[in-house]
Amino acid sequence: MADASIDDLAAEFAAIADGSVLELMASFNVAPTDRVPVVLERTDEPPERTRQLHAARWGLIPSWAKDASGGAKMINARIETVGEKPAFRGPVARRRCVVPASGYYEWQRGPGGSGRKQAFYIHPPGGAARLAMAGVFEWWRDDSVPAEDPARWVLSASVLTTTPAPELAHIHDRMPVFLTADTLGDWLDRGNEDAAGVLDLARSAAGSVGAGLVARPVGPEVGNVRNNHPGLAEEYLPAQPDLLGS
Repeated sequence: MADASIDDLAAEFAAIADGSVLELMASFNVAPTDRVPVVLERTDEPPERTRQLHAARWGLIPSWAKDASGGAKMINARIETVGEKPAFRGPVARRRCVVPASGYYEWQRGPGGSGRKQAFYIHPPGGAARLAMAGVFEWWRDDSVPAEDPARWVLSASVLTTTPAPELAHIHDRMPVFLTADTLGDWLDRGNEDAAGVLDLARSAAGSVGAGLVARPVGPEVGNVRNNHPGLAEEYLPAQPDLLGS
């Protein structure tokens, strides 16, 4: 869920808002290929580094892709193998970003792995804090767009996932990789190409953040991306309490 104002996000992450992000509207039900805010470092004029807030397509498009269609399947990358995958190897070493969110949705299968699912909204307690999800980004050139058109270059991003904190394991076997305030700067530092080191740092931070999150059941309406309003995150108790698990 990306419902903060652009000004608030820029202030929270000490970033300069790029023009593209100013057009973003708050979203309460982000879907693959939607544009989401991302925080990244620009190094156009070394040694200066500028932290910027951009709008990126959710679902990474490799720079060598012939078209953008495959990006919808690359919204996430497993932290255990991200450094081995051709599409992610370069981004995780040199193009890391942060995807800020107020919370996220996850679905829990019914008893015995049945097809019935219960959606949960997972968020920091109190709702004041912002989650900083570790991500990677890439620029893809759309050769079907004229060279002078800024839309020719498409920024896309994926969110890294890891094994869940024990407190969330009953809902799903994965969770986003969350960064702490102390690790965010190291993750964004594009001068550090020690991918293994920064991945270890992020993995160690994720568990501590995940352990403090709150999960509340929400209604089935969130399963339809055409629904996008604040009420999606309100608590909803299913008619069959056993779906909530334990």
